[in-house]
Amino acid sequence: MYLEKINKVNDIKKLNIKQKELLSKEIRNYLLEIVSQNGGHLASNLGIVELTIALESVFDVTKDNIIWDVGHQCYVHKILTGRKEGLKNFRQYNGLSGFPKTTESYTDSFNTGHSSTSISAAMGIATARDLKKGNNNVIAIIGDGALTGGMALEALNHVGSTKTKLIVILNDNEMSISKNTGGMNSLLTKLRVKKNYTNSNKFGKRIISSIPFLGKSLTRTIGKIKNSIKQLIIPGMFFEDIGFRYLGPVDGHNIADLEDLLEKAKKLEGPTLIHVLTKKGKGYKYAEEKPEIFHGVGKFDIDTGELIAKKDKDYSSVFGDKLVKIAKKDKKVVAITAAMRDGTGLKKFSEKYPDRFFDVGIAEQHALTFAAGLSKAGMKPFISLYSSFYQRGYDQIIHDICLQDLHVVMCVDRAGVVGNDGPTHQGMLDLAFFKIVPNIVIMAPRNYAELELMMDFACETKKPIVIRYPRGSEYEINNSLKPIKLGKAEKISSGNNITIITIGKTVYKGLKISEKLQEENITCDLFNCRFLKPFDKKTIIKSIKKTKKAVVIEDGTIIGGLCSTVKDLLIEENITDIDIKFFAYPDIFIPHGSIDKLEKVYHQDIDSIYKETKKMI
Repeated sequence: MYLEKINKVNDIKKLNIKQKELLSKEIRNYLLEIVSQNGGHLASNLGIVELTIALESVFDVTKDNIIWDVGHQCYVHKILTGRKEGLKNFRQYNGLSGFPKTTESYTDSFNTGHSSTSISAAMGIATARDLKKGNNNVIAIIGDGALTGGMALEALNHVGSTKTKLIVILNDNEMSISKNTGGMNSLLTKLRVKKNYTNSNKFGKRIISSIPFLGKSLTRTIGKIKNSIKQLIIPGMFFEDIGFRYLGPVDGHNIADLEDLLEKAKKLEGPTLIHVLTKKGKGYKYAEEKPEIFHGVGKFDIDTGELIAKKDKDYSSVFGDKLVKIAKKDKKVVAITAAMRDGTGLKKFSEKYPDRFFDVGIAEQHALTFAAGLSKAGMKPFISLYSSFYQRGYDQIIHDICLQDLHVVMCVDRAGVVGNDGPTHQGMLDLAFFKIVPNIVIMAPRNYAELELMMDFACETKKPIVIRYPRGSEYEINNSLKPIKLGKAEKISSGNNITIITIGKTVYKGLKISEKLQEENITCDLFNCRFLKPFDKKTIIKSIKKTKKAVVIEDGTIIGGLCSTVKDLLIEENITDIDIKFFAYPDIFIPHGSIDKLEKVYHQDIDSIYKETKKMI
């Protein structure tokens, strides 16, 4: 009823509180409808409905800047800013993104997709506003999980030392504040936002200070007692001590209270932090009970909460199961992740070996150097992060792990194209950025069985090691694998007409292409490289010199990975009399869409590669 009236920016301002409360229920139903059909981030969006309504009622998104940390909770914002219909096809190729996109709408102030960035970006926008003598409001919304990220704490430290007018909203969906302290905080919040409280506080200090002999000493003593009491009963004192005005906590599902507090914050000068309590998955019992499952979810049945497409195994679960087996034999093995226990397949490990499992929160830099310290002291750390999140700890990989040649196994989940989450999550760059680091070994398995072999190999090879594997299930299940030898490729088939060079999940493509060619009496030397570094130069060069034709296939960017390795090798060996084609993703940020769709768009599917390969012959 009221959702029909929300068709463009600021339509929300036409509704009263009662109507907005009814609207929040309609939005939740709409979110359930579209996410159950398309997949997406459900629990976080259900939890932020009222807060988004309050924000866009109080502030003017045509001129004020709202920056969503991570950004996967922006669906409600998109509904309220004229993109309600477009959301029906979101996360599909050429459809709306599941994250804020400045190219999609001017109401999206900053592109986000990784956590802990919002306060830094907001501070930059607010500082530019001040330099240009503007008067727009700047608001950063950050979750309690993202606040564990070092970048967020660095930003808080900077903002608190300034007088910049900036509002930070801490979206706390863990309900960690108890009722008794919550009531005290609510009372003190009301006092802080009143000018007469601040003025009377200053007046009281002046009166006491003027008492002869005892005044200044008494003021200091009272101040110490006051601060000590505050530290005991007011959690917001941390923020106040670093320079913020702390307001809250406030019920994040009460639109009237939220609007009231936001209006007050709007009038304050300097940095302000508003502590908002929300419930992840609010309004949908399955998401409330299991928010970790409905954080990023595929298609599901609304009535039962059951996923429509279930998989018995994927690379993450195979990794987790195998690590449990390795840890049973080797007590030096430990597992580390950064707020991704379930996503990286480490749930069983955490339950079986809780003393050897470490979830450090959203803190990839710390996780990597923590792993380095463990290795230095004789342990065997396996650290599992998504490919796009390893980018956040690049200096730690170089400086703390590889420079010291430490035995740390870096497991790269979601490597290659991952699909619907788009450019912030595509694992396009890991082969390239790992490859240029000295002292490192880089492997990629063709299937589950090879992943397990590589994990055994990594456990016993005392080097910095990378194992990268894709999202989802294996593509081919041939388990007749040869033992892993450092820097040695696996030759899958022999032929004289063409050399096909593959690694990781692209081995499957190579197999299918070679089968098609064999039907036409075209024989192939097919290689599973296994190692990008050290690379099996001798074997690959020998084959290329024999066939005089080659194709290289990788699931990553065309620059820096397998394709670049082979190009460099040809130059190094001064080989020019061959015909060679390279198949990888172009040097751009790959947009969102299904993996199958993206492969076809960028000619990385089996049929496209086969046709181009056949032309060569």
